[in-house]
Amino acid sequence: MQKIIAQLEDKRAQARLGGGQKRIDTQHAKGKLTARERLEVLLDPGSFEEYDMFVTHRATDFDMGDTIIPGDGVVIGWGTIDGRMVYVFSQDFTVFGGSLSETHAKKICKIMDLAMQNGAPVIGLNDSGGARIQEGVASLGGYADVFLRNVQASGAVPQISVIMGPCAGGAVYSPAMTDFIYMVKDTSYMFVTGPDVVKTVTNEVVTAEELGGASTHTKISSVADAAFDNDIETLLEVRRLFSFLPLAAGQKAPRVATHDAVDRGDASLDTIIPDSANQPYDMREVILKIADEGDFLELQKDHAGNILTGFIRLDGESAGVVANQPLVLAGCLDINSSKKAARFIRFCDSFEIPILTLVDVPGFLPGVAQEYGGIIKHGAKLLFAYAEATVPLVTVITRKAYGGAYDVMASKHIRADVNYAWPSAEIAVMGAKGAVEILYRSELGDKDKIAQRTADYEARFANPFVAAERGFIDDVIMPHGTRRRVIRAFSTLRNKQQSMPKKKHGNIPL
Repeated sequence: MQKIIAQLEDKRAQARLGGGQKRIDTQHAKGKLTARERLEVLLDPGSFEEYDMFVTHRATDFDMGDTIIPGDGVVIGWGTIDGRMVYVFSQDFTVFGGSLSETHAKKICKIMDLAMQNGAPVIGLNDSGGARIQEGVASLGGYADVFLRNVQASGAVPQISVIMGPCAGGAVYSPAMTDFIYMVKDTSYMFVTGPDVVKTVTNEVVTAEELGGASTHTKISSVADAAFDNDIETLLEVRRLFSFLPLAAGQKAPRVATHDAVDRGDASLDTIIPDSANQPYDMREVILKIADEGDFLELQKDHAGNILTGFIRLDGESAGVVANQPLVLAGCLDINSSKKAARFIRFCDSFEIPILTLVDVPGFLPGVAQEYGGIIKHGAKLLFAYAEATVPLVTVITRKAYGGAYDVMASKHIRADVNYAWPSAEIAVMGAKGAVEILYRSELGDKDKIAQRTADYEARFANPFVAAERGFIDDVIMPHGTRRRVIRAFSTLRNKQQSMPKKKHGNIPL
């Protein structure tokens, strides 16, 4: 028996070595951890249970039969993060460049099937050169098998992708269908076709970093939600993100004990709105002063800065936040901000995470570029997402709420549950200057009369009370008491039950 046990240990040691010490050293020289080292950082110590350690590829073409490595380039299994179960796969770049083969794909599919069956999230650590060319269509079929499961798992269990190396060709579409993508600066890349192919086909000269690096995907394309300096920091941030999420649809996110009092006020909020309606302020500061212990996990921070999205806790409970940011484009809604917020709202709604909306929006961004780019359709995505959501929705209007943007930003009219306004709120079709120029066009030559008209309009509409008189605003609240009022509002909505008309699914304006 001891001999057999020794043989097993030898086989395990061989599998753990992956592509060999030389390739492991190369991985380390690039500032990257190995597939197994990454799992050690991500998961609770000693919690990882590995499956399919001894699986190998079955290819024989191109002398592949002469090179068989246990595990076939991906480590799979389950473990825990803060004691909560999660299924994981970690691609091993030291084995055939982490390329996906038929058996490699089957290992990933096994984990995804188990995750859906048992109601636990999937975290994929991607470090792959793409499809294994030697296996041809079998490799392509493997990708399609993974893609199908991404779609089936969407809205059933959270899916998180971590890009920790190259991710090219078919390899990018699986992460793109997951809920969140984190990248590592300078060592991770995502592109459908690499720089060499781009140069050949379009004659464009571009580096891998410019084409698909972390900066590109967090700032321009919005493919990635965040990027961090190295493997360890990235994986620790994944653990932080995981802490805000439920394990599966129909479950609640974990409650985290907090010493932050529900009735904590913040007098600085009473003076945060500038005297001038055209002067900006930082909405992020408002979020931090409402959240438990000032903790805000922001997503897509570097993209579409005119809207803020992310997670906070309120009395220990997870909540999603969507907030206009007056510091960027005056908080206007545009194409990018509408898409960014709509996707986040749909995630929260899928997994029963309540949504707090903070509103200071002068309208949709005007301009030829926005119209040609489809602002009508993209703005409708945000409207659709809010109107479709059945999770608890609490809205606070801090200052401007003009025009159609007022309707879109979780107004009472599209089924928001509790709508508050600060005394500084201005709820109207448009700002006073624009309204007066339309209503009193014949008097534009008389500056004194126009000034009086503007003052009259502001007195009538530059406040929250007209909306409150009609029941569109549930209460006008003191800014310093916002945390208490919001937490109490969500507490009344814990057992909320609301449904959409019976149908297969809606047709969101994509």
